[in-house]
Amino acid sequence: MAEIELSAGTIEYTDTGGDGPVLVFVHGVAIAPTQWRHVVAELSGEYRCVLPHLPLGSHPRPMRPDADLSLPGLAGLIGEFLERLDLRDVTLVQNDWGGAQILVAHGGAERVARMVLVACEAFDNYPPGVAGRLLVRTARLPGGLALLMQLLRFRAARRAPGGWGWMSKRPVPDEIMDEWFRPGREQAGVRRDLAAYGRSLPPREVLLEWAERNRSFHGPVLVVWAAEDHLMPADHGRRLADLYPHGRLVTIPDSYTLVPEDQPAALSAEIRAFLAETSVSGPAAAS
Repeated sequence: MAEIELSAGTIEYTDTGGDGPVLVFVHGVAIAPTQWRHVVAELSGEYRCVLPHLPLGSHPRPMRPDADLSLPGLAGLIGEFLERLDLRDVTLVQNDWGGAQILVAHGGAERVARMVLVACEAFDNYPPGVAGRLLVRTARLPGGLALLMQLLRFRAARRAPGGWGWMSKRPVPDEIMDEWFRPGREQAGVRRDLAAYGRSLPPREVLLEWAERNRSFHGPVLVVWAAEDHLMPADHGRRLADLYPHGRLVTIPDSYTLVPEDQPAALSAEIRAFLAETSVSGPAAAS
């Protein structure tokens, strides 16, 4: 695990190294980069896999108290991370969170050549489902996030329908979920960071306008949707693929939102095929 100083504070990241094309994996809210562990194990021999631990509620150390942790601010940290590491012609891979689209919308994706958008927030679906709305509501209540994180110590809360139980069809191992939720349970600063994000989400019309700006991205885009997703509307997959001039949609069966957990081999195969059939040369995102 390496560290890098960004404008918001110090974040950790994993870099498998190598000379292959660079894949940067973005995790979800209150979820850590370990959601990608199976996919990275499949792809790291061929590709350089880089996984930043963004301040989305599972991060091991709090950010600066004055950090911009709004939706655009957090998305901007992705672009800042790419710049600080001098990563170019990146394939940006995300699941659950919709930060990649926000990065494109605000003109920070110059180093991104391709995108793989896996069962993620899109259009006005920020935050998604009951779990997302619960997170926003508790973020606005004094002590709300502290209580939620304490409840998430228990398997019954983790697998509850409508909450994290609808994130994956198959239970995530306890030790992985412990890693996801422990920082928010033990550190008030991490809860403060997550609350800042939860309170920052803009109204529906703003989100839809930001989505429209993604038409300016001209690199190849693979949209991967989960056939049994409870949180990301089925039509959003097709709409998202149609938004990009070079977008296409594939659907993964027998999976909820966390496709890297439910169907890592199938997802890895789709990513590998997408990378093999697309070529990039220079920045693909319009300013």
